[in-house]
Amino acid sequence: MATPVVTKTAWKLQEIVAHASNVSSLVLGKGSGRLLATGGDDCRVNLWSINKPNCIMSLTGHTSPVESVRLNTPEELIVAGSQSGSIRVWDLEAAKILRTLMGHKANICSLDFHPYGEFVASGSQDTNIKLWDIRRKGCVFRYRGHSQAVRCLRFSPDGKWLASAADDHTVKLWDLTAGKMMSEFPGHTGPVNVVEFHPNEYLLASGSSDRTIRFWDLEKFQVVSCIEGEPGPVRSVLFNPDGCCLYSGCQDSLRVYGWEPERCFDVVLVNWGKVADLAICNDQLIGVAFSQSNVSSYVVDLTRVTRTGTVTRDPVQDHRPLAQPPPNPSAPLRRIYERPSTTCSKPQRVKQNSESERRSPSSEDDRDERESRAEIQNAEDYNEIFQPKNSISRTPPRRSEPFPAPPEDDAATAKEAAKPSSAMDVQFPVPNLEVLPRPPVVASTPAPKAEPAIIPATRNEPIGLKASDFLPAVKIPQQAELVDEDAMSQIRKGHDTMCVVLTSRHKNLDTVRAVWTTGDIKTSVDSAVAINDLSVVVDLLNIVNQKASLWKLDLCTTVLPQIEKLLQSKYESYVQTGCTSLKLILQRFLPLITDMLAAPPSVGVDISREERLHKCRLCYKQLKSISGLVKSKSGLSGRHGSTFRELHLLMASLD
Repeated sequence: MATPVVTKTAWKLQEIVAHASNVSSLVLGKGSGRLLATGGDDCRVNLWSINKPNCIMSLTGHTSPVESVRLNTPEELIVAGSQSGSIRVWDLEAAKILRTLMGHKANICSLDFHPYGEFVASGSQDTNIKLWDIRRKGCVFRYRGHSQAVRCLRFSPDGKWLASAADDHTVKLWDLTAGKMMSEFPGHTGPVNVVEFHPNEYLLASGSSDRTIRFWDLEKFQVVSCIEGEPGPVRSVLFNPDGCCLYSGCQDSLRVYGWEPERCFDVVLVNWGKVADLAICNDQLIGVAFSQSNVSSYVVDLTRVTRTGTVTRDPVQDHRPLAQPPPNPSAPLRRIYERPSTTCSKPQRVKQNSESERRSPSSEDDRDERESRAEIQNAEDYNEIFQPKNSISRTPPRRSEPFPAPPEDDAATAKEAAKPSSAMDVQFPVPNLEVLPRPPVVASTPAPKAEPAIIPATRNEPIGLKASDFLPAVKIPQQAELVDEDAMSQIRKGHDTMCVVLTSRHKNLDTVRAVWTTGDIKTSVDSAVAINDLSVVVDLLNIVNQKASLWKLDLCTTVLPQIEKLLQSKYESYVQTGCTSLKLILQRFLPLITDMLAAPPSVGVDISREERLHKCRLCYKQLKSISGLVKSKSGLSGRHGSTFRELHLLMASLD
């Protein structure tokens, strides 16, 4: 008689390389539980289908690391906020940028879509909360009250309230129509990282770094209960869809809680480390975590988890006393949200003392939208998820079968499930097909297929132009030159100013190149500096930085004043080049400079030594000037902050 196969309660589903650099944020689509959006230090937002190895779509436009992402409930819109304070909204079905929203003065820490109206709420490190009308690109309200960064925002299920959690240890509840705070919930003793509304009742849950979860009654505006003793900071919580329990993503475990009275129903061991987000699909809980450039997904079979009752199964020996549940758990203890049958009306404007603000779209916003792109990386998955228009609702991935669990006694299967996938390097996107109502499908594995009707393009086509404007239907070698000319004329349309800038830059680079061919690096750099165009200096330094042997002491005296300008530039690439050059100079020449300046004066005449001493003094003076700038920027967060902190340490010997 065959032994029945025992399946797991929780297992690792997949690990992918999500970005070319570190992952900085991620979120699961709550509608399907199978759509994943990731934001990275490479300034991209990538879209994935859970348990599939290839990126569906890559969204570009941000110029600084993406700090926060959020999908709306139908999973047709995505919003992403960056380290610089800018917000971008993309339409996933149309594969294009929808809106650029500017106004915050610091990192975007939290975002949420209104459940009915076309509004987005944003919370920032500048302590402000803003409500945006994405139809008009305007800020409808600005809510002030928090004293530190706003880490989480959630709209109530009926769309009337907004809950906010912040590093100032408080949770606040805002009335959207009145534009003011309804109540403040104190009690946490650490930064509050997450808030979630109960799906039906007037109940709010908040999780904090103080290792507690608090439940708040939204009728009486008081605490209902408090779960204490979490194994670490609480960063992700999720109510069961029917509201029977709350899931908490803890360090390497999932905990299931009730709140009246507070009790732990179950603890499931999951080796997911610090889980970043949770979602539910087909009676399975999906958890995602990230480390550096990798993202891992995990599954918990909720049919094997205790979610109600008095019995607590705790494999880590939780010895807290078991409390009895309410007499009639099916009867709600509080009011139930009344959800409108149609979309909610636009929030009303309030008087001037409501601290609201309004702004109109600018030409800068329009330019940002033109520079933003939605690049389809996997046409087959994209068409399957976003393109069907003739059905009442998108079928996949919403109605997909549950993720199968690997058998516990099959080590090979479990090992395969944990093995990282060979996901593509999104920094170099593969060619994608033109977005059409019924585009050709690209197979993921080699198979005899008919050739596509058009030649695949390397990037998504510009909005308003067809691929046929750029590429011929059939490759004809003798017409290649004519096609290039046609393509260039199309590209130049509407970009006269940019063409003038690029032509001037090309002319300047030709001038520098002519000097470079003589082999005199110092004179080449001098000519680039004399042109007074930082973009040319950046291009030249990017070449010199690749070969450290090209650097000499006299070259440093010319480059250091330019580095100071680059470090103060608003362009991220200029700052990065300046940091790289400064690091090379410090590593190669700072010991020489300090030794020369500390050495006793020489006896007699030594012209070469005098020249070298003069250059060292000049470099020292320039480095001292730069050190104050480096110190002021070392407090920044993110990638550049760590770079400036490293430079600050290297420059410590100057003092």
